[in-house]
Amino acid sequence: MSDKIIERAQLGRRNQMVLPSAVRKVLGIGEGDEVLIRLTGKTAVIIPKPKSYADRLCGLHSEIWKNVDIDQYIKEERDTW
Repeated sequence: MSDKIIERAQLGRRNQMVLPSAVRKVLGIGEGDEVLIRLTGKTAVIIPKPKSYADRLCGLHSEIWKNVDIDQYIKEERDTW
């Protein structure tokens, strides 16, 4: 992520936080959408929850298989059994 928007948010009485509109726009989220929060030490990272994990993971690391004949690879693997 090359562009970073640094915004300020404040916790309300019930410890609720409203994400600034600029942040919501960049994350592509709106009312009713869910977010995931990853904690690393004392740092929290807000990540939009994927609508479909299958769609989100589809094609992940596809560059690994770029120059591989998949059928040949599977045959070689099966031959080792």
